[in-house]
Order: sequence, then C-alpha cells, then structure tokens
Amino acid sequence: MTEILTLFEKAALSVGPIILEIYSAGPDIRLKGDKTPVTEADEAAERIILTALSKDLPDIPVVAEEEAAAGRLPDISGGTFILVDPLDGTREFIGGHDDFTVNIALVRGGVPIAGVVYAPALGSAYLGADGAAERLTIGPGYDVTDRRPIRTRLRPPAPCALVSRSHNSEATMAFIDEAGIPDRRAVGSSLKFCLLAEGKADIYPRFGRTMEWDTAAGDAVLRAAGGLTLTTNGTPLLYGKHSQEDAPFANPNFIAWADAQKRG
Repeated sequence: MTEILTLFEKAALSVGPIILEIYSAGPDIRLKGDKTPVTEADEAAERIILTALSKDLPDIPVVAEEEAAAGRLPDISGGTFILVDPLDGTREFIGGHDDFTVNIALVRGGVPIAGVVYAPALGSAYLGADGAAERLTIGPGYDVTDRRPIRTRLRPPAPCALVSRSHNSEATMAFIDEAGIPDRRAVGSSLKFCLLAEGKADIYPRFGRTMEWDTAAGDAVLRAAGGLTLTTNGTPLLYGKHSQEDAPFANPNFIAWADAQKRG
C-alpha cells in the first residue's frame, strides 16, 4: 500500500502548478449537464492525473469526475478501483477561497483503503492507509518539506461540528442543533474529513448531495486516522454504487465521526 500511496501523492502534487496558475489568473466557468460548475482547472488536472495513473497503475480502473460527467465509466466489477476528484470544492475555487482539494482514493470491496487529499493553495496534503495517516507540508517547489503522523481525538465535552460552506442544508443544521453542538465551522471540500483526522474537529454531518469521488479520499484518511463515516442508518459508507440508475456513484446522507467509539 505504501507504493500506491506514493504514486497517488506524486500524481496529486503534479497538478498543483496548473491549478494554482488558473486560480491566480481567474478560471473560465461553464455548467455541466447536472448544473454544477466546472473550470479548465478541473479538466486539466484530471487529464494529468489520469495519464499518471494509467502509466503507473494500468490494471486498476479509474472513475474520475469529469470522465463520469461525459458518460465514460470503466468496468469496476472486479471490486478494486480508483476514485479521482481533480478539483473538489470548485465553488470555493471560483469564489477565491483556498480550501479546495485534489482527491485520489483506492477502493477495495466498497471500502476506501488508501487516499490522498492535497490542498494546493494551503500548501498541505493528507495521506491515509493501513491504520496510519499523515499531514504533509508542501513547499513552494511542490515538494514535501515535512511529514507528521496525525490521529483523531476523543470527543471532548464541547465538540466541534464541521459544515459545508457552499452546500449546507437545513437538515444538517437541525441535526447539529439537536445534538447540542454549539461550536460549528464552515469549511469547503474534503478538508472537513482531514480536520477530523488531525484532531481539530469532531463530527461532519452531510445531509445533501455528494458523489463518491467527493468523499472517498478524505474518508480513507479519516478511517486511517481512527475515525469512521456512517450512513444515517448506522452502517459504514460504502463505495462502488455504480448500479444506481438515477444517480450512479451518489452517496446517501452520512455522518463522519472523529471518535469512532463514541458516536451520537
């Protein structure tokens, strides 16, 4: 698994320059068929990542956001596949917020077992697999200048809830209010999983639309750091739901927990 994480890390960091170049210049924006925005940064980053993965891991099928939007989906019946979101938090990216990410995850048997989340504008990345997670500091030359292990925290008396900046919902806020959590923080993209993983927050409820490529990498990091992501039925969030005719690869509502032993 170390070798795959290294390849994911290399692929993710390789798109930092093009994403930040477009971010600084201001992206061109268009709407996809589902009315969600896409920019040339999404498309350029995905092409680079897919080229790298096809070279280094040619036998593992890859489900990527923009390829899926174009109707190009690989056969994942073997049970092992890669999920790629080349630019998670496109609305943050468009709005000039720095909390957008590059996500690459390996899924096996429905479980995200390895993942990389890279935040180019923040100069940080997160890796997770095999029960161990790390936070990386990325230097101006897009190289790793520091690595340190991270771990979730036990739920404190006054827990902190994370909510989506661009996709919050009344149902999410009602859940947080009912749970009696006064401290809440709005964050974009898959960074919410990573903040749970490094012990800076405690719960991330999401009652609204997400796709598997949005969550798999962050979920892998969180699980490796000691957390857990559950559906509202209390079962672990699973991946590979391609057979849903109305919404292939769509997630149900879920709750990500930092303290996997003390939920609710």
